[in-house]
Amino acid sequence: MNQTPQFFEFLPGAEESPVILHVPHSSRTVPEAVRAGIELDEPDLRRELDHITDAHTAELAAAAAAASPVTPWRFVNGLSRLVVDPERFPDEREEMLAVGMGAVYTRTTDRRRLRAADVDPQPLIDRYFHPYAGAMAAAVADRLAAVGRAVVIDVHSYPTKALPYELHGDSPRPPICLGTDPFHTPAGLVALAEAAFAGFGGTGLNSPFAGTYVPLDYYGVDERVSALMIEIRRDVYMEEPGGPAGPGLTALATALACLVGEVTS
Repeated sequence: MNQTPQFFEFLPGAEESPVILHVPHSSRTVPEAVRAGIELDEPDLRRELDHITDAHTAELAAAAAAASPVTPWRFVNGLSRLVVDPERFPDEREEMLAVGMGAVYTRTTDRRRLRAADVDPQPLIDRYFHPYAGAMAAAVADRLAAVGRAVVIDVHSYPTKALPYELHGDSPRPPICLGTDPFHTPAGLVALAEAAFAGFGGTGLNSPFAGTYVPLDYYGVDERVSALMIEIRRDVYMEEPGGPAGPGLTALATALACLVGEVTS
């Protein structure tokens, strides 16, 4: 098991479980050395973290793991996505580069300057992105070796009202958005998720956010790795922006545990 506690954790589950709950955007932690390159003052940085952080998703994944009949594995990012975003492509393939939000962000959620436009992203990518990606690939390899398949369930949240950075902000914003990949997301996995989250007022596919995370080592080449993104609209479970969780969190954890159980069986 590959683990670097200072900025991510790979938390063990049952040996027979293929499921990895991936929680990439739950943290607000920005190391001091990285903070020095961010141009926002402290109040503005707090506000940006309120908007950009998928608050309480680590707690949601932990509660779901505890309630699952077969405990899933969890891969949890300990740093804010303002350090690096491990789910972006680290190159020109990333469409969010158009709004300054590639693997290393240079713009905020309201399109103000976060870092200098000419900042060299490579040191941050080398220090944080590549070790994270390598460890996540190792986690998937571990599940493939143990049970012959891996199922990455990506746990996210999104704001009730679109933020200026969103490329598809005019799309429908259902309570639960399911992000899929044409190669890595089988129809049966989508159907299980739709059933598990049926009680929250509706699910939608790839709107307002599309796709799901698969380590690049496996992306588009290994169909033993399946993946699904769960995007939860924040008014379902918390006070926006950046506020406390409400009772919806417990219900969501129960639904996620149900999905994990069905996928495992």
